[in-house]
Amino acid sequence: MRRRLGWRKLGAGFPALVLGLALLCGPLGSRGQNDTEPIVLEGKCLVVCDSTPSSEPAGNALGMSVRSGTGRVAFSATRQTNHEPTDMSNRTMIIYFDQILVNVGGHFDQESSVFLAPRRGVYSFSFHVVKAYNRQTIQVSLMLNGWPMFSAFAGDQDVTREAATNAGLVIMERGDKAYLKLERGNLMGGWKYSTFSGFLVFPL
Repeated sequence: MRRRLGWRKLGAGFPALVLGLALLCGPLGSRGQNDTEPIVLEGKCLVVCDSTPSSEPAGNALGMSVRSGTGRVAFSATRQTNHEPTDMSNRTMIIYFDQILVNVGGHFDQESSVFLAPRRGVYSFSFHVVKAYNRQTIQVSLMLNGWPMFSAFAGDQDVTREAATNAGLVIMERGDKAYLKLERGNLMGGWKYSTFSGFLVFPL
C-alpha cells in the first residue's frame, strides 16, 4: 500500500517535471530556435530565442534575450523657402532645412540640420537636393562624422531645376552625426523643395 501511495505522489508531480524539461530542452525533432524569426511585440519588447546563446548573461537557461522595441527613430525634413545660403552654410557647406515633417524620437536638430544617432544600428538615409537657375555642377554627400559615405551629382546646364538624389544604408554608433554637405558647386539660386530623410532600420 505504501508503494502505491508513493507512486501516486510521484505521478501527481510528474507532468510538471516533464513540462519543465521540455521548456529547457525544446521539442524533440524540431529545428534549432536560432533558425526562427524574432518575435516582435509591437510597442513593448523584442524577444529573440537562441538555443545556443553566446553573448547573453549567465543563468539564462532558455537562451532568451529581451531588447527594448520602443525606440523608434525616423526623421524627414524639407526646404520650404528659396533664400540664398546664410553665412553659416557658406562657411560649413552644410545643407540646411527649415521645416521638419517627421521627427520621431527628436534626434534630428533643425537648427544645425544634423541627425544624432541614439544607438548603434543600421540606418537608412535618402536625400533630394534641388539646384535652381544654376549652371554649375553640384556634388552633395551624406557625411558621417565628417566623412562622406555616398554622393550624388547634378550638372545639366540646359534645365532650370535639377536634383542630386541618392540613398543608402550606413552603420552608426551611438552619438554619430549624419548631415548633408555641398562638396562642389553652389546653391546660390536656392534649394527649395529639397528633402533629407532617415530612419533606424534595426539596432545592432
